[in-house]
Amino acid sequence: MDGIVIINKPKNCTSHDIVHRVKKITGEKVGHTGTLDPMATGVLPLLIGKGTLCAKYFVNHDKVYEVQLTLGTKTDTADAEGIKLEEREVSDNCFQPETVEAILKHFLGKQEQIPPMYSAIKVKGKKLYEYARKGQTVEIQPRQIEIYEIDLLAIKKEKKQIEFKVHCSKGTYIRSLCEDIAKKMNTVGYMSALNRIQVGEFLIEQAVPLEQLQEEFPCISVETLFQQKEKIDLEEKRLQPFLNGVKLTMRQQDGIYRIYYQKKFIGIGILEGERLKRDIVLDF
Repeated sequence: MDGIVIINKPKNCTSHDIVHRVKKITGEKVGHTGTLDPMATGVLPLLIGKGTLCAKYFVNHDKVYEVQLTLGTKTDTADAEGIKLEEREVSDNCFQPETVEAILKHFLGKQEQIPPMYSAIKVKGKKLYEYARKGQTVEIQPRQIEIYEIDLLAIKKEKKQIEFKVHCSKGTYIRSLCEDIAKKMNTVGYMSALNRIQVGEFLIEQAVPLEQLQEEFPCISVETLFQQKEKIDLEEKRLQPFLNGVKLTMRQQDGIYRIYYQKKFIGIGILEGERLKRDIVLDF
């Protein structure tokens, strides 16, 4: 089994837990293109078998999230699992749809974002959450992110909650975004729920619930993952040199290609400067 399976991650389960479970079911090497926090739910693509060799093609994917922001309370982790640090009043104006929509639109576009202290980003060889757990503070450099779309979904004034959908670039921390939105509203807040509904081209509708993994295992093949790429059919005399890593002369445009031999898919090649080299080769 070589390819990607899309898991609908449940709440209160780590990405590592799911990787371990899929390894036991498949008996294959399993990896991921990015984790979800334990409290988060939704799309978790897992690479299986030689699909793990495709990781570099999927790590820069954009993401789409459904987010719940609770106003008036600040936590140390910027989410519902943290310790309460502060409470502030939330004005009625914060629950006016026109006001909320205007504030959300303020965050559209490219910008710099300060990641939360409780994150896995490394500073001087240690992860930020390791400093945070010891009560230590370090200087965190802002990161360039981009918000492509952000739309209001619901306002729940009685619970002091706002729900919105955001389409963002790789590296965007939704917990930090929630705190920044609350600050723009002249209060504090934290991310109280997070559901990832899309990673690149992978949609929540494709995702398999964790409890169904034993019953069905729809794996997206490596061939399907690259179905939008052009194909190259190798002649017999060029097959073995390609498999051995020899660069083949090809007078075609640079790019990523699906490689076939006698109509059988054998892997992925990269063409640069009219030289085709192997990248991913399946069992053949």
